[in-house]
Amino acid sequence: MGADDPDLTTFKKLSNLLCGKGHRQIEMALTIKVVKCDTVFIFSFIMSLTAHYYTKFESGNFYHVYNRSVDRKPMFKSEDNYRFFLKQYDHYLSGVVDTYAYCLLGNHFHLLVRVPDIQDLTTGPTDLSTFQKLTNLLTGDKTIHQVVSLQFRKLFQSYAQAFNKQQYRTGTLFQTPFKRALVDSDQYFTQLVYYIHANPQLHGLIDDFRDWKWSSYGSILLDKPTKIKRQEVLNWFGTIERYKESHGPDQKVIYNPKYIFED
Repeated sequence: MGADDPDLTTFKKLSNLLCGKGHRQIEMALTIKVVKCDTVFIFSFIMSLTAHYYTKFESGNFYHVYNRSVDRKPMFKSEDNYRFFLKQYDHYLSGVVDTYAYCLLGNHFHLLVRVPDIQDLTTGPTDLSTFQKLTNLLTGDKTIHQVVSLQFRKLFQSYAQAFNKQQYRTGTLFQTPFKRALVDSDQYFTQLVYYIHANPQLHGLIDDFRDWKWSSYGSILLDKPTKIKRQEVLNWFGTIERYKESHGPDQKVIYNPKYIFED
């Protein structure tokens, strides 16, 4: 690390944390890369958290869902690909999960979703389509986890079939199983919204992530119809201005492997 890099003490602490005995769920730390985002250096850890392969979906909980192509090659090669993925996502997942943030990149994607609370759907005001779709899918002995997981698999299968046909490609497109992490704190939620939206810049795909077309950052600011939980996100941050401030140049990804997901 050179004189212009983040201090060595921070680097050593992160290395010790990743390899510490208290974090056995971490299979390995493949590499640590330093990315410059505006004036802030951000550590992006390449890791595989085994817990994220087996986390169960439960009613009322928030989750970070993320995945990439099996060969790490682009799974979005045109704007039509991006649009088709969002169309299929809407078809299979709207009414099954509520979406709070998303970002689609060249070879992977990130989602922040909430599984609706079944009891809230039956006792309080709700979107009728959500109630009907979930209750129709929850047949027999199916659990919430089975229903949500199945809908995600249908999304991946439908997109992969279309993409393979278009690209004269065969075989699996997405890594399996797809990864999901329980969002279990307010800090986690706040950090994750920023992390998801900032991802294109963190990966060097664009100079300013606010200009990335395939994320929910701009949708939350616009007064146009959307299935993103726009008002809920704005309420979380308090105001539009505070939402913008939370995505400002002084923001940074917390140095904590729990909040950073690249695999």
